[in-house]
Formats: sequence, structure tokens, C-alpha cells
Amino acid sequence: MLEESGGPCWLSEEVKTGTTIIGVEFDGGIVLGSDSRVSAGASVVNRVMNKLSLLHDKIYCALSGSAADAQTIAEIVNYQLDVHSVELGEDPLVRSAATLVKNISYKYKEELSAHLIVAGWDRRKGGQVYVTLNGLLSRQPFAVGGSGSSYIYGFVDAEYRKGMSRRETQEFVVNALTLAMSRDGSSGGVAYLVTIDETGTEEKCILGNDLPKFFDQ
Repeated sequence: MLEESGGPCWLSEEVKTGTTIIGVEFDGGIVLGSDSRVSAGASVVNRVMNKLSLLHDKIYCALSGSAADAQTIAEIVNYQLDVHSVELGEDPLVRSAATLVKNISYKYKEELSAHLIVAGWDRRKGGQVYVTLNGLLSRQPFAVGGSGSSYIYGFVDAEYRKGMSRRETQEFVVNALTLAMSRDGSSGGVAYLVTIDETGTEEKCILGNDLPKFFDQ
């Protein structure tokens, strides 16, 4: 189908993207997780992209929205945090990283399409999760984002418990991602997890065959 200008209408349509990202605080740290599917409309353009991006040694962000926009923000913040840590002579705070993301997101809100969940551990406040949508900066005990999040809000609201252990939080994140990936056509692939606490950072990739099974699968 062509528009009056003579070009195909899909050229002027916004390309829909999708993902599922989640960040959860536990007693002593955080767990950040994402699926791995990158979509453009009905097409899957990458099946195994790691959407958990390093901002500093113990600070990561989960990417959603336009992959190019989100990756650009993450790279800029990563550079700025490196400079900031050299000036301080110590590791930056998680809130500082989230504030940098927030400032960029707000300044370029008309040009960029990206939502980043920033999470990590620092010496002052331990494990922290921040949402940064369109200039918002808010610390939350857990946060979900992306197209798959609408399928699991009920699950995370019902199943989240304050004071969960490291292992319980990892299982909670994996279950949430699995449920979103099974319902949302724009989410899928493998599950990426990063766990951060005082002792360091642990990255993990869970293949599709190793994800938990639910009754409709």
C-alpha cells in the first residue's frame, strides 16, 4: 500500500521494538535481568543480544527502547563515570550513574527512545535499583520495563518479598523473565542475569532450554 506521496506507508510508520528488563534489590545487593531478543516490528534482528550494559565495576544498566539509543546512552555514561571515578579517587555511587542517565534521557527526550534501569552496589547505600524514564529518577525495590513488563506486573507484585536472599532473588528474576518471554512476542531468546554485591559481580546466561517450565509450556 502506497501513501499519496508515492512511497510505501511502512516507511513513515514508527518501528515497534520490544524487550523485557527487570532489576530487583535483595539483602546486600541487586539482580538485574533481561531477555535477549531484538525486534524491529515483526522481524527478529538479533536473537542473543546482551541488554545488560556495564557502566562501572559494580554498576550496570538494563536497556530497552531503541537499541542504538540505549547503547549510546550507556557508552556515554560509562565514559563519564570513568572520568568521575578518577577525579574522586574511588568508585562512583549508583545514584550518580542513575543521575547521569536521567540527565541525558531528559535533555534528549525528543530525539532518543530509550528507557534504562540502573542498578548496582556502592559503599554508602549497598544494592540499589533506579528507574530513569524521560528524566524521572526514582529508587525502587524492584523495577520492570519493556514490552514484556505488562505481562508480569501481577506476578512481580504478588511474588516479590522484601529481604529475599541472593538465590531467591535470582530465581524470582528468572521466573519473571520466563513468563514475559512466553507471552510477549517481542521478548525471547536466552535470559541474561547479573548479580552485584559487596564481593563483586557475577554474570550468567541461561539458555532457553534451561529456563523453568510453567503449565502452559
